[in-house]
Amino acid sequence: MARDQDERAGREPGPDGRRETPVERLDRNWGEILQELRVTQTGIQILTGFLLTVPFQSRFTDLGAEHKQLYLVLVLLAATTTALLVAPVSLHRQLFRRRAKSVLVTAADRLMRVGLVFLALTVSGVVLLVFDVVVDRTAALWAAGSLLTVLVGAWFALPVLLGRRSDGGPSVG
Repeated sequence: MARDQDERAGREPGPDGRRETPVERLDRNWGEILQELRVTQTGIQILTGFLLTVPFQSRFTDLGAEHKQLYLVLVLLAATTTALLVAPVSLHRQLFRRRAKSVLVTAADRLMRVGLVFLALTVSGVVLLVFDVVVDRTAALWAAGSLLTVLVGAWFALPVLLGRRSDGGPSVG
């Protein structure tokens, strides 16, 4: 009986076994994107805020030209990351009530993926700068390179690997 009602309502089982209409699936996907955005936006906004206060510290003037250049690159990376991770909110505002949820979900997904790349570069770049100032260039390169490897592995390679190893069970999405 419930299956007949689902079919009449257009709720076909998707690849994940859920019985939902395409609109319900888009609404669920958008809700999941919002949850992910809450985590990433908070992190990058705190990091960007921290970076923006650094030049106002008394020791900033002691930094050499290379450190100041790296710092400026990091500020640009952090600002770009912020822009990429806030863009889905702006898209939602512009596309609200225009029956464009599919376009919104797809664009937000792409923006967030690129934003995660920039976030990985920003975080590892900050580690590079801090280790270079506190210890030395060799330690900085090792620390930043190791962290970038962990981030790429955890954020990009692991999901691909787990997706390939899927046993054909319910998928996310």
